[in-house]
Amino acid sequence: MLIAGVVTGLYGFYVGHEHLYNNTREVPWGLLISTYAFFAITSTGLCLLAAISHVFGGNKIAPLANRMVWLSLITIISGFAVIGMEIASPWRMLIWNVISPNPTSNIWWMGTLYGMAVGFVILEFWLILTKQYKLALILGILGAFAETAANSCLGGVFATLPSHPFWYGGQLPVFFLACAFTSGAAAAVLFTHYAYAIRGKKMEENVFDGVQAAAKVMMLMLMLVGIATFWKMVSFYVGGTSAGRTAADTLVSGPLATNFWVFEIGIGLVAPLLLLALTRLRSLGAMSAAALMTLVGMFVARLNMVTAGQLVPQFQGFEEFPALLSYAPSGAEWMVALGGIGLCGMAFLLGERFFGKVFADHGDH
Repeated sequence: MLIAGVVTGLYGFYVGHEHLYNNTREVPWGLLISTYAFFAITSTGLCLLAAISHVFGGNKIAPLANRMVWLSLITIISGFAVIGMEIASPWRMLIWNVISPNPTSNIWWMGTLYGMAVGFVILEFWLILTKQYKLALILGILGAFAETAANSCLGGVFATLPSHPFWYGGQLPVFFLACAFTSGAAAAVLFTHYAYAIRGKKMEENVFDGVQAAAKVMMLMLMLVGIATFWKMVSFYVGGTSAGRTAADTLVSGPLATNFWVFEIGIGLVAPLLLLALTRLRSLGAMSAAALMTLVGMFVARLNMVTAGQLVPQFQGFEEFPALLSYAPSGAEWMVALGGIGLCGMAFLLGERFFGKVFADHGDH
């Protein structure tokens, strides 16, 4: 998956992104932006949960913390890999981000803060490897602050665009933070289960307790995300602009209805909540399945949000403009997105191969 995604992305630089990706001038953001947002948000959640468990030692989620640090690092790098192949000239971004900063830009702050967070998390993980836990704790806290601020700026990129009423407002930065805890807890549950499954090893009781604690966080945040989603959609039908209501219609009964009702609501929110409630967090397989469904729902939710906010033309009422624009990811976009997922999966396996003992050693941290 990683090789196929990288080859496709590099081919896009050669022939031109406009020939491979289905983005247009009217719908410039698509699957690759939403995939980046998914990875970045998940990384924030993992970093925050790891920092909280390290700062407040002795809690049940602590046995998962070292693995969560590694997962936080590889998810944000996977997000960078995807968006790097989405941007036509990523090398210009790297150069001008440093020599020509723009403090009034949410995108500049997002990139800068996530870059700082990567540096902090790399140093934190190195210090964990060398058992310098006090310094690792300081770097972990700095990384958590940087990721939280970056996650907030990521929400601000959308929330400060008044020309897109579906995004505009103060909800998205806070909503993204709730989604970060949701997907971060889900990733902690899922990958911890997979770590033991690939070894054919029975999970220790304290690690199982940690998985249960992460599943409780996931369950709580699923409820909060569900409530936030409900009121966000309701708000478009009791007031606001007609453009915002039209964008909401694309999710409720329009071209994105299947994605919204089946994947985002059904698979991503309702099914995992019911599964966790019915099994009462006693089944490792059920918690892992709920975590996988949650991550699928979060992935599709980001795509729905990015797409729905752009399908309503900004120049409504003119004869030359359609009532609703269209967008569907191309095969090349899916290949690059799957390449990011492949990178994350490969890095997870390599982490388990080389750092498995570090992930199991949490008593002194």
